[in-house]
Amino acid sequence: MAAAGRRRLVWLVSLWDFPVHRTLHDVTPPRDVLLFEHERGRFFTVLGLFCAGQGVFWTSLAVGALAQPPVPARPPDVELPDRGRWDVRSALWRYGLAVGCGAIGTMVLAAGLLFSLRSVRSVMLQAGGKQVTLTTHAPFGLGAQFTVPLNQVSCMAHRGEVPAMLPLKVKGRRFYFLLDKAGHFPNTKLFDNTVGAYRSL
Repeated sequence: MAAAGRRRLVWLVSLWDFPVHRTLHDVTPPRDVLLFEHERGRFFTVLGLFCAGQGVFWTSLAVGALAQPPVPARPPDVELPDRGRWDVRSALWRYGLAVGCGAIGTMVLAAGLLFSLRSVRSVMLQAGGKQVTLTTHAPFGLGAQFTVPLNQVSCMAHRGEVPAMLPLKVKGRRFYFLLDKAGHFPNTKLFDNTVGAYRSL
């Protein structure tokens, strides 16, 4: 009877060391675990300044295009040539140039803002393994973070399948969040089993 009890105890100990149990234990850490980190504050500061400068530049061009051009003083007996729609001083050309400059400035600002808000600075798995905190660079590298449940995060590709950026989908948010593979993955196994796993959202 004692031998049977010892065999059962050995079997329970071996079951405790089974890899599946280890995986489940690793997914539920007792404290916060850093899964990804990539500091590029200087780059996003320069990017923010560049986008702001572009916005001011294209806005000033649009305002300048809308301004009425000065009419030179001419003798009353001299007739002005009629250039029709090809006259670059006409209202059609001025409004078209203003709209074009405004559109370019808006696109540059929107692209820089979106890239800053979707570039991930760090990924932290909260204690218990149920929540994930994502920190993005945000405009000018100021940083912005939010916490979502782990089951609302899906990695759209494996780390080994993409050359540069790892797309991360968060339920309820448009566009993908981007993890630069040049960053540091302190715990690759835990990352692959949690944030790096694909989920149908």
